[in-house]
Amino acid sequence: MMSRTVSSWILSSARNSIVLQRKGRLYSICIPNRQKIKWKLVFSKRLLYPAASCSLDNVFSLKKAFRHTSTEEEQFSFQLSPSQINDILRAGELSHKILDLNSKNTNSVLRFESNQLASNTPIEDRRSAATCLQTRGMMFGVFDGHAGSACAQAVSERLLHYIAVSLMSRQALEEIELAVECMKPVMPILQLHKHPNDVEYREITSQYFENLRVYWQHLLDLDIEPGFSLEEAMVSAFKRLDSDISLEVQAPQENELMRNLALQVAFSGATACVAHVDGVHLHVANAGDCRAILGVREEDGTWSTLPLTRDHNAFDEFEIRRLKREHPRSEEKTLFVNDRLLGILMPSRAFGDVQLKWSKELQHSVLENSCDAEALNIYQYVPPNYHTPPYLTAEPEVTYHKLRGKDKFLIIASDGLWEMLSNEQVVKLVAGHLTELNEQKPQLAFEKPVNLGYMHNLLLQRKNRGIASLDQNIATHLIRHAIGDNEYGEVDQEKLAAMLTLPEDLARMYRDDITVTVVYFNSETIENYYRNKE
Repeated sequence: MMSRTVSSWILSSARNSIVLQRKGRLYSICIPNRQKIKWKLVFSKRLLYPAASCSLDNVFSLKKAFRHTSTEEEQFSFQLSPSQINDILRAGELSHKILDLNSKNTNSVLRFESNQLASNTPIEDRRSAATCLQTRGMMFGVFDGHAGSACAQAVSERLLHYIAVSLMSRQALEEIELAVECMKPVMPILQLHKHPNDVEYREITSQYFENLRVYWQHLLDLDIEPGFSLEEAMVSAFKRLDSDISLEVQAPQENELMRNLALQVAFSGATACVAHVDGVHLHVANAGDCRAILGVREEDGTWSTLPLTRDHNAFDEFEIRRLKREHPRSEEKTLFVNDRLLGILMPSRAFGDVQLKWSKELQHSVLENSCDAEALNIYQYVPPNYHTPPYLTAEPEVTYHKLRGKDKFLIIASDGLWEMLSNEQVVKLVAGHLTELNEQKPQLAFEKPVNLGYMHNLLLQRKNRGIASLDQNIATHLIRHAIGDNEYGEVDQEKLAAMLTLPEDLARMYRDDITVTVVYFNSETIENYYRNKE
């Protein structure tokens, strides 16, 4: 249990910790280890070169009264009431249930629930969810930004559209091209499911659309029939968007706002994990260290975990071998330094991060011609042993899985969740939450006559089962456990309050931004698919 002594000790250790700012930041972090506490000197999680900071992003709207801005404040408290804790944890909740208008729901997605919790200010994670209108299926994406939120923001706005366009038939592409040429309204490609706090770069929407149009014109020129497979479409969309991000910052821009935004997007970065669900067909495209897993209920009632992605980093043997194949043998010992790509970046695949993709000459040329780069905290930084770029790619690894009746839910999350909880713990929490919700559904049959005494007893029973404290949104439930669990897997309210009130100059030492999306599958629809096949 986390006592007040420990809460005070966190603050004291923060004020006395050593922070070095040169090519990056070294943090002196306290790592609790059950019986004893060890000090460990670690690198900041993402980048060790000077980072871009996106001045155009809106701050994730939490009630600032709950969070301190600095450990130097004199009036510093870790105390939060339960309602304040809930307000903070539930501020980013998003849920969507698939409508069953004809009582014959043929969609394999029943509903999805999502949430975010910021550590950085502003939050660098982003998320997207959409129903495909010109093709079939639904898409869900989680994007983990670093060196600022600009790249994650741009990718979250654009990537699903690039995938949708990649999946459209030649006839559909010709129709939308004709509509644009004739200046007629273009039928929407996606129905986006958004949170009110989700921000958009409205000032640059027209440019994003123009570049998307150039992409579908390119697809028309390819004249591929019958078109891309889903895997090919996802790979093409990831690579094309990353290429556009790189080209946009190189193109001359008269508009200062657009020029600055293009710089911030290209010189920050983002990992991405996107799932496409169409009937029983599930494809997951991943570039970086976000993660997607399935929760599977076996025939005997036990739960198992099916990973659908690999973390692309220095701990993955496949990634190490891939990078060694792509670069000379003379660089084998310098590709990963201190478990980071070139000693700088944790993930080995990401959008943006042109510092690890461009030649030294191109970096110098773009920044030299950008008078506002320094004001945006963007600097040329060439790491040692930078000889044969690009070292980083946004090409995703695509996994296909044919859904079964026992596949109950899909979890996609940024690594802020996976640093706190294992795959097995996450599936166990979702499964347990699902069971509790089913048990606590209101009963339709009441004893007759229904009197006040009966209703009072019923309410007391429900209260005793903890229904008042149960998060309805499963993503919130996961975040609560991720930052508040003690060593026994139970939420420690004082630890939870302390983690939520950590000031901006300390929070990043103890937890990362967390974004979670959980997709529940319609088992009946999936099972009907197999019955009809028989």
